[in-house]
Amino acid sequence: MVRKSGRSQKIGDQIQREISDLLHRELRDPRVGMVTITAVEMSPDCTHANVFYTCLDAAHAPQAAEGLRHAAGFLRSHLAKRIRLFSTPDLHFFYDESIERGARLSQLIDSLSRSDSH
Repeated sequence: MVRKSGRSQKIGDQIQREISDLLHRELRDPRVGMVTITAVEMSPDCTHANVFYTCLDAAHAPQAAEGLRHAAGFLRSHLAKRIRLFSTPDLHFFYDESIERGARLSQLIDSLSRSDSH
């Protein structure tokens, strides 16, 4: 397990809030749509940020990925204005499958418990 420093965790949390706000208020790319930022993991030197997102509709994820990749420069430049850092991190976007995986596991557990009760 990698131990995260308090500083990089705080910066990641702040970047998550700011990107969420920018997506909601500033970004006008229809490919992005209803995207939720679920987490931001910072590199130890805070030069890279892995931004995890999810969509309401999993089928929309490829379009959202393209829109986010295209908007990375726009988001990074706006982050530089909002957050005072020596260097604004490069943004790398990854689809977060944990919510879907959790829903599938929950369905499996429910179906097993229903079959056991019969």
